[in-house]
Amino acid sequence: MINLSVNVNKIATLRNARGGNVPDVLQVAMDCERFGADGITVHPRPDERHIRRSDVYALRPLVRTEFNIEGYPSEQFMELVLSVRPTQVTLVPDGPNVLTSSAGWDVITNMDFLTGIVDRLKEAGIRTSIFVGTDEVNIRAAARTGTDRVELYTGPYAEAFDEDPERAVAPFTAAALTAHSVGLGVNAGHDLSLHNLEFFQHHVPHLSEVSIGHALICDALYLGLEATVKAYKECLK
Repeated sequence: MINLSVNVNKIATLRNARGGNVPDVLQVAMDCERFGADGITVHPRPDERHIRRSDVYALRPLVRTEFNIEGYPSEQFMELVLSVRPTQVTLVPDGPNVLTSSAGWDVITNMDFLTGIVDRLKEAGIRTSIFVGTDEVNIRAAARTGTDRVELYTGPYAEAFDEDPERAVAPFTAAALTAHSVGLGVNAGHDLSLHNLEFFQHHVPHLSEVSIGHALICDALYLGLEATVKAYKECLK
C-alpha cells in the first residue's frame, strides 16, 4: 500500500482567516490519522500565512504516523526542523513570496547547497526528500546529494490528465524508474486528486508516498473528512 500523507495547510488557512482556533488544526490532523491517513504533512512559510511554527511544535508529540515537514531550507526553517525532528523533511525551492510550489529544484545548479542541507538532516536522523520534476539527469544528480527520496512534482500531470492520461503520466513512469535505479525512494505530490490519483499510482512504479492537501480538503467539504480520507486510501490500493 502506498502511504497517504495529508497536508493540513488548508485547515490552518481557514482558521487564520477568522482568528481563534476553529477549525482546530491539531484535531483535524489526529482525525485524519484516525480515519486512515499514514502521515501528516505541513509546509510552514516565513509569513505563517497558514501553518505556524507553534503548530509544528504542537503537532510533533501528537502525530502517531509519519510527520513530514516541507519547506525551503532557510536557516530559520532548518532551526525548526532540527528542533522538531520529524520523520521526513521535504526540501522545496519556493521563495518566501511564492503562493504554492510550482517547480522542482534545479539540483545540478544547487548541488553544493542541497548536499550540505541533506548532510545536516541525515546527521539528525531525519529522512530527506528533494522536490523535483521529471528530468532524469536532474534526478540522478539528486542521488549524489545523499538524499533518501525525491518527491515528483505532479502539477504537469494533473494539468494534462484530462486530455491524454497516458501521455501525461509517461514522464513520471520514466522518472520513477530512474529514481529507483539510483537508489532513491519515490514520493509524489501537487494537484493529485480523486480524479487522477488512481491512474497515477497504477502507472508509476516504486511509489512510496503521496502528499495531498488542497484537493483532499476541498473534497471533504462535500464528502466529509472521514469518507474523503478513506476514498483517497482506496485509490492507492
